[in-house]
Amino acid sequence: MVKIAVAGGTGNIAGEIIEALLSKNRHQVVVLTRKDAPIDPIVHPDITYVKVDYKDKASLTNALRGVHTVLSFIVVVLDPGSVAQKNLIDASIEAGVKRFAPSEWGSSNVTAVPWYTALFTSNLYRQINRSYSKVLEYCLFQCGIFSNNLATPHKTAKHLVPIMLPFDFQNRRAIVLEGRNDIDSVTFTKVQDVANIVAEAIDYEGEWPVVGGIRGNNLTVGQVLALGEKIRGKPFAVETLTLEDIESGNINTSWYPVLEHPSIPKEEIESFSKMALGGTLIGIAKAAYTIPTDEWNKLLPSYKFADIEEFLYEAWAGKP
Repeated sequence: MVKIAVAGGTGNIAGEIIEALLSKNRHQVVVLTRKDAPIDPIVHPDITYVKVDYKDKASLTNALRGVHTVLSFIVVVLDPGSVAQKNLIDASIEAGVKRFAPSEWGSSNVTAVPWYTALFTSNLYRQINRSYSKVLEYCLFQCGIFSNNLATPHKTAKHLVPIMLPFDFQNRRAIVLEGRNDIDSVTFTKVQDVANIVAEAIDYEGEWPVVGGIRGNNLTVGQVLALGEKIRGKPFAVETLTLEDIESGNINTSWYPVLEHPSIPKEEIESFSKMALGGTLIGIAKAAYTIPTDEWNKLLPSYKFADIEEFLYEAWAGKP
């Protein structure tokens, strides 16, 4: 049994991983939170909640004493300049933490996604490996897009709140980049699989790979549309945009995935959602959501990933 600290651990992705850690490993989990009392916390004898100030490295260091692994789920768009994550790395090094997973869980190319611009990937590596001497073992767990989001609005995991994608299975429609259906691809991985792999990784006795690809299913955009039509039983209404449209802010589709979050003012939801749509399509075009390597698949060969077609048939069974 080791002690694992989860930064941003009250989020819905972290919740899935915490549940897997507690159910499989019986490790001790310390959730670092900015709040006095988390809303709807996970209750378990091996989990504790510690309020922290990410601007205070000394208090962070004290909170991480005796911790073996830190998993970061700090929300990137709410951490300008990555101040919180940088301080978390410094505190982890000072406290003697062995392993660290930065908050880069989805994309294999964060520079291609607009809302990841605050990330400091190259600087992060230099900070962790000061003077080219490794002081903290770390891994970028990269899994692409959660398959669960293709079941939106239906919830298919205990904690993960599904978000609408440009592939809208419920309404049998999609928004794609013009002429790229057979060129662009996406890695879809079920969030439960990601949680289970992380739980296995905690017990992995070898050194963590720096890049830790987790590949569930790779599909071209055209294959996603074909799968949607097969599962939903009718053709999809497909609208197209060009890269020029997105770059000029000309998002003139008849609909767009609406993203609502407590941090987004109501009057900004439309503009943010359209920005996110454009960013997602650009990210797909730049292979940001295609995981090129499968390190954890190879390191844990006995693990069986969910088949996306089987999962979606089950998720949509009996749904209008």
